[in-house]
Amino acid sequence: MNKILTIAGSDCSGGAGIQADIKTITVHKAYAMSVITALTAQNTLGVSAIQQATPQFVASQLQAVFEDIPPDAVKIGMTFNSEIIMTIALNLRRYQARNVVLDPVMVAESGGRLLQEEAVAALQRYLLPVADMITPNLHEAGILSGLTINDEADMVRAAQIISQQTPAAILIKGGHLPGDEASDLLYIQDQVIWFKSPRVDNPNSHGTGCTLSSAIACQLAAGCPPAKAVYKAKQFLLRALKAQLNLGRGKGPLNHCCDL
Repeated sequence: MNKILTIAGSDCSGGAGIQADIKTITVHKAYAMSVITALTAQNTLGVSAIQQATPQFVASQLQAVFEDIPPDAVKIGMTFNSEIIMTIALNLRRYQARNVVLDPVMVAESGGRLLQEEAVAALQRYLLPVADMITPNLHEAGILSGLTINDEADMVRAAQIISQQTPAAILIKGGHLPGDEASDLLYIQDQVIWFKSPRVDNPNSHGTGCTLSSAIACQLAAGCPPAKAVYKAKQFLLRALKAQLNLGRGKGPLNHCCDL
């Protein structure tokens, strides 16, 4: 059984973060482990409070996992601040982590800030270099590249700029661009690969980024090359959206159990 570690924040309502990651990993028939960077009080309406873990406790969790059950892949989500970022990067290098998928979570879909502004530079300096794939959305890719992204050509330019900061494959998610199709760009060593799919008419998309990055980590751990890992992960995400789960009074979660 493949072993997947998620390093992220907890979403008490279960739609995103650690909870979404564990569900995704489990339905991919892999063994889920977690290192919690922060506790969030949130639901489908928004984030109301955040309690961060100390960097020392994050380090202790990482040590406990890597020294006993070394993961086959690592997914990184909410990191919150510079100290936690540096702690994660140091330990991933120390334990020679592989198949590292970084979802550079900055702001929740509901608008709550999940990465302090001063920590963006630390994320670029310390985490981007240790990742094997990063999965920014348009807003995050814009911050990492310094560009305003309005179309697919801008996505390519942003990927080219970000590639100067990391050896990782770069998946820019274009779901917020206008149009009938959702276009995602995978950029690998100057190679441009587009993934296009019809939009799913479902307003409940809380946790899509967490779910996709965790599914990619599962596929990489199973031996899939990056493009195939992205394709299979996107197919799972589409099925979870098409299941049309409707929970909560705001932007609800996906049905992670759609394949069961």
